[in-house]
This record gives sequence, structure tokens and C-alpha cells, in this order.
Amino acid sequence: MTDAALTSPEVLAAAQVSKAWPFEEARKLLKRFPQGKQSGAPVLFETGYGPSGLPHIGTFQEVLRTTLVRRAYEVLTANESGAAAPTRLVAFSDDMDGLRKVPDNIPNQGLLAAHIGHPLSRIPDPFDRYESFAHHNNAMLRDFLDRFGFDYEFVSASDRYNSGQFDEALRGVLRNWQAIMDIMLPTLREERRQTYSPVLPISPTTGQVLQVPVTVLDAEAGIVRFHDLGEDIDHCILGGQAKLQWKVDWAMRWVALGVDYEMCGKDLTDSVTQSGRIARVLGGQRPEGLIYELFLDEKGEKISKSKGNGLTIEQWLTYGSEESLGFYLFREPKSAKSLHVGIIPRAVDEYWQFREKLPAQPIEQQLGNPVWHLLRTNGAPQGEGEGVDKGLAVTYGLLLNLVGVLGANASRDQVWSYLGNYVENADPAAHPALDNLVGKALAYNRDFIAPTLVRRKPDANEAKALAALDEELAGMDETATAEELQNLVYEIGKDPHFGFEALRDWFKALYETLLGSAQGPRMGSFIALYGVENTRKLIAEALGGA
Repeated sequence: MTDAALTSPEVLAAAQVSKAWPFEEARKLLKRFPQGKQSGAPVLFETGYGPSGLPHIGTFQEVLRTTLVRRAYEVLTANESGAAAPTRLVAFSDDMDGLRKVPDNIPNQGLLAAHIGHPLSRIPDPFDRYESFAHHNNAMLRDFLDRFGFDYEFVSASDRYNSGQFDEALRGVLRNWQAIMDIMLPTLREERRQTYSPVLPISPTTGQVLQVPVTVLDAEAGIVRFHDLGEDIDHCILGGQAKLQWKVDWAMRWVALGVDYEMCGKDLTDSVTQSGRIARVLGGQRPEGLIYELFLDEKGEKISKSKGNGLTIEQWLTYGSEESLGFYLFREPKSAKSLHVGIIPRAVDEYWQFREKLPAQPIEQQLGNPVWHLLRTNGAPQGEGEGVDKGLAVTYGLLLNLVGVLGANASRDQVWSYLGNYVENADPAAHPALDNLVGKALAYNRDFIAPTLVRRKPDANEAKALAALDEELAGMDETATAEELQNLVYEIGKDPHFGFEALRDWFKALYETLLGSAQGPRMGSFIALYGVENTRKLIAEALGGA
């Protein structure tokens, strides 16, 4: 991934002390592996995925954030020639889990209901496209990650269990049975202790993953005894005939695969602790990792799949750009973050603000700029043609104000006709990132802004100020700059004759009477974009009570 620009002495020196969280995380690994593993094996990063449902925004954020740490570690270990310590990223699918409940958003519900408790990889695909339900969701995961260009290797739990590649690790669990029980039992309720087993055998009769007490008979042969359908059964757990209980499974995977880094959500804090202890019992060690905060909805409540109060990645990409999503997920991973459509416009504009700043920043600030990291997540700058050193000619917020005035039925061509007032060479082909956002602004306006816009009638003093603004605009032509128009608006708002206690009261009146919203853009920029004469028509409508 590294290149000469990333391995200059200035970059390497700044990276060693950078407070950007990917570098802070990477330095944890640097303490373990200053120049990579002594064996020459790649440092292994892992992300986990439960294929009981389709990939979602949480899946994206975990792979993205882990990739950011991976790239930061490569920078920290790069030598003068640009070669870095080798790394791998494994996207692991936990598809041996038993199906606990039927998801609401899939077809053929009855088909899945008949297979409750069966491993996900041994349940028919309700979409009738793949070998199993897990194979379908795994394919969706891979398509999902490929869509964003992530550099990863896919690993399936069922493949590892069924092929016997986890057999030696399973023997290790049986050999250390009592030590693992001593770790787990104190963490459980009394009722759960009575049935707890580190191993979940798969019933040879029903095919279900069983939660039953288990006795180890022969650790080397993998033979255990349990009660199933009224009788005691001696059963070999090797070769895909069992899976491990979650916390034991996680620890086994760390040891069997040699995982060096894995992050997770705050809800798994206890699991990290207990799985780390079990990993030591199995002869390995807990990987380094970040425990990140969870997403909240617009009411500040925890996002739940069953409640459906989250935001899908498809929704984000309908109303915002991929880069803005990455930017939003980059920032402050240890702080709880709201996740709803209302945050998208600001995320889009803040991404471009940080992108514009990047070229002029000293290297220390560049390494703290989210865009520096995002442009390198997959080895090459991303973007839609505007160039790293250029910003958007029009902010997303201003675009939304424009399409809000144009109405729910505004077209892309109509928007570009107004952009001609403001943008040099106003051709979509010359501004692909802006054109992409035009389409997203039209969708956002149609679904969220247009239904809520209500222009109120101005009061007497506001009407006088609007009339004064109209008179001033009558003396301006369409070549007036945004700054000139903004100064004109300021002067009217500061005139004591109109009775505004503060400038914000004047701007609020402009937003509510002309745009139909409590908030809005710099009015000078809006007038320049919408056009002087068109703005005068808006004023006339407001003064006429329209």
C-alpha cells in the first residue's frame, strides 16, 4: 500500500507521534511487532459478521475502521524504500451459528421457521439462489465489501469447522475444559450454569445446535457425551459436528487463525475480557483492538435491528456520498454517534471542508485530517473527479436550499441551469462530484424537505425590511458577487429602522418567509446562486402573502 509520498522522513516522523486514532491503534501493534512478525507472516486484522441478516452500515464501519488501522500500521513499519510489514485483513463469517429467529425482511418465512436452531449454513436459502441461507448472506457480504473496494480475504466458520481446520483447536478446548468452565461459570446466572457447555454439539437426529450439558470422554478423539431426545449419546465434535459457544468460539478463532487485531462495539466489552482469558488458556493471546461506541437514533436510543430504528447504507448513499459516510464513521469512534438521515447533509459538507484544507496543511495536521486516511484506505486516492486540492463549487447545504425553493418536482437540468449563475463552466461532466450531489439533493428534498416547507407571512417590520432588500436588489445585476450581496443583506439587518434585535432575527425572517425553513444558507450565496431577479420574485411572493 505504501509509496514514496507515504514513507518520506517527514511523514514517518509525524506518524510516530500523531494523535489520530488510527495511528494510536497502530502503535499498539507496533509494540508487539515493530517490524512485523519475526516469522515473516502477515500481521492479521479481522472483522466479524453474523450472517443471520444482510450486511449493514455497522458491517461497513467495522471493515472501514479496521482498514484505517491496517494502513496506519503499514505507514509506521515502512522502510526507506517504501516496503512495509505485510498485513492481511480477514472478514470472518460466523455462519455455523444456529438460527435464533426469523428476520422480518426476507421471503419464505415459513421455510426458515422450520429450521430454527439449525446452523445458518445448513438452512435452505429463502431467496432460492444459493446453497444455504448463510451462503446467500455471505455472497451479499462479499458483494457489499467488493462494492467499496476493500482489500480483504473472506473466511467462513462453516468451511473451517466442516473441513477439520478447526479440529485441533477444538481438541484444545476439550483438553482445557475445566479451566474454561472456571472462567465462564462465575459470569453466568445460576440457571444458565446448569446447562452451560463450551461446546454446542449438533444433534445427529435433528440437525439442531444444542444447548445442553456436555461431558468430555476423550479429548484427543473429540468424543463427548450429552443427552438428546431422551437418551445419552456419545458424539464426536470434530469435522463440523459441533460449534463452540460464542465467547469460547471467539477465543478459539483468535488462536487458530492467529488474529493480531480486532475491534468491536461497546456491547461486547465483557466478551473481550472473557475471550481474552480463554485465549491465554488455549495457548494464545488476546489481539489488540478498539472498543467503539454504538450508534444512536435521532431520539438518542440505541439502534436495534428488531426496532428498525437505524439507517441503512442504501439510505445513506441515496442522500449522501460514500466519502461522507466514511468521514462520519472516521471521527470519534469512542463517542456515541447519532445515525439518522438528518446528519447526512452536514457530513457531506464537512467532508469537503476537510478535503479542501488538506493540501495546505503541514504534515502533522494532514495526519490528523480524516480525509488523509480515507483517501488511502485502499491504496489510492478515492473521489469522483474533483481532485484532492479542489472543493465543491457549491455546498450541499446550499444545493438543498436551492432545490427546496424549486420544489419537490425539480429536475437535474433545472438545478444545473441555476448553477450556471454561480459555477464556472457549469457542465455536469466538468463537475462530476457536484453532479452526483445534485441527484442526492433532489432525492433528499423530495423525501424530507419539500413535505415540511411552510413559508410564513412576514410581520410589518419584516415586510419593510424585505421591501428594502428588494429595492436594493433592483439596483444589482446578475454579476453581483455573493460577498457583495451578503454585505447588502447585512446592512439592512443592522438598520435600526427595521427593529431587529440581532442579525440572526433578520436571517431567520428571511429563511422562514422566503425559503419556508427555520434555518438556511448564507443569503448572499443563495441569491447569487438562485439569481437576483428570481430572489426578487420570492420577495414579491412573500410580500403578497403567497
